[in-house]
Amino acid sequence: MRIWCLFAWLVLLAIAAAPLDPARAAVACRFISSQELAGAMPAAKWSFVSDQDGRGCIFQGGRGDTLMLTVFRNPTPDRARELYDTFVKTLGERMPAAPVSGIGDEAQAGITPLKAARPEASIVTLSGEYILSMSVYRSGRPPDDALLKQLTEVARRAIGNVGLTNEIFGGCEWLTAEDAQGFLDRSTLTIERTGPGSCLIYDGAANTMMVAVTAMPREVQVSMMNRNSGCKHVPLPELGREAFAEHSCSSGNTNAVNIYVWKNGKQASVLFAPSKPHPESGSVEHLKAVAGRVYEKM
Repeated sequence: MRIWCLFAWLVLLAIAAAPLDPARAAVACRFISSQELAGAMPAAKWSFVSDQDGRGCIFQGGRGDTLMLTVFRNPTPDRARELYDTFVKTLGERMPAAPVSGIGDEAQAGITPLKAARPEASIVTLSGEYILSMSVYRSGRPPDDALLKQLTEVARRAIGNVGLTNEIFGGCEWLTAEDAQGFLDRSTLTIERTGPGSCLIYDGAANTMMVAVTAMPREVQVSMMNRNSGCKHVPLPELGREAFAEHSCSSGNTNAVNIYVWKNGKQASVLFAPSKPHPESGSVEHLKAVAGRVYEKM
């Protein structure tokens, strides 16, 4: 899949970094039970928050940590391999990573440096046509090797259940080929729906545009607006009181720009992530037109 790249996962992180509406959440994670999670990470006291419409699970820890599990289903194992290789490359850009044996076909894991703006331990695993990615985001303290070992054990227990994902490939209800104008090469364009409420467009050079829509309570909106993400922050009141953009981030894909809008109890994240410096790198104005069309559909 040439991409789904770096920020596919950063977008999901931004969406999942806080709880969804409990009334709309599933009652359990289909990929790992609460008992299995407690057995692998006994001191964390995780509480299940959401199954992300069957794409993955979010747990919150007693000390403010967040555990994010996401499953990506691909049409073929070859496509999964392409996506896995991209995820591993992106993982290596965020933190030192190394192979892990005994989980799926292949796995890579790592932890962020001590002074990282967003402390994180992550693992990415390939299994046939599926990819399992898992991250623990620490609150106020750096991750360590012990945390990574525990996360690796969680992945080992969850990898056998990846076939339970509800992720779907097909047409995109949020993006059209016209939205790619000026951002992506129209002659090599691919549009895919990657799950409930999420779509992406990418081209042969791996430039990527993505939309992810999910339920989000108002207090989480306010928290996201006030967070320190290591990016330049631009309020966008013309797209709603809580709308804002982020660009020129200090880590990850520093050429990317992301816009967040809220409407009818839902958040939409609209992302452009070029594979290298691009005329629209950091351009909020151009991407704002795409976000406006998404906003109208919400």
